[in-house]
Formats: sequence, C-alpha cells, structure tokens
Amino acid sequence: MNVKQLLTDDRAVSPVIGVILMVAITVILAAVIGTFVLGLGDQVSESAPQASFSFDFNMTNSPGNVTITHEGGETLESGNINATGDEGSGLTGTGFTSTIQAGDSATYGDVQNGETIRVIWTNPAGGSTNTIARATAPQ
Repeated sequence: MNVKQLLTDDRAVSPVIGVILMVAITVILAAVIGTFVLGLGDQVSESAPQASFSFDFNMTNSPGNVTITHEGGETLESGNINATGDEGSGLTGTGFTSTIQAGDSATYGDVQNGETIRVIWTNPAGGSTNTIARATAPQ
C-alpha cells in the first residue's frame, strides 16, 4: 500500500459533501412547507391587537353599569370586540359600534359588585380569543 497515494487521493470528498448539502436542503424545505401546510404560518402573524381601555364603574344602583373607553393603541373593528362579565355572563348595552378609535366608549349594564369585566378580542381569521383588558367592579 502506498501511503503517499492515500494522502493525496480526494475522489470521495465531492460526493460526500454533495449528499450532505442535499439532505440539509431537503430538511429545510420540508420544515418550511410543513409549517404553512399545517397552518402555523398564518398564526404567527395573527396576534392580539395592542390597545388600552379604561373602566368607569357606576355602582350606585344594584346592578350597576360600566363605561369602557378606548384610551389608545390600535384601531379595532367592533365586530371583533366583546365585553363580558364573570363566567361569561351577559352584560346589557349596545356596545361599541363600527370601528373603535381612541376616545370611543360604550356603556354596559347588569354589572354586579365585585364582578370582573373583560374586553375580549376574537381573531377574525381563526376564532381564537384573547382578553385585552380587564377590571373588577368595586364591592
């Protein structure tokens, strides 16, 4: 056996590197395609909007009412916004109308003492929901 020939022989290097590159490209393509086929790509861009709300409770009568005001942040579509009480109890009132911009408010009734009121955003693309604001009525 000639040792000098073994050290200078590089015939197998190119096919091995080619196979490794092809496997890497295949794995990357499979991951990208799989993400979009399973619908995970759409969920990445659909996150809850950034908006702040204030709650003004009027509990002089029982049950009382709450005025929810959009203080700032993103403009929201009223069809994607809902206000609920504890355990999903229904609040009375017309709610927000059309688009909700900073300064817009809505008044809801049937608020009980100590009840937590939540502003819930529903994702129009997938129906998932996020609580974007909450406050508890005084006792």
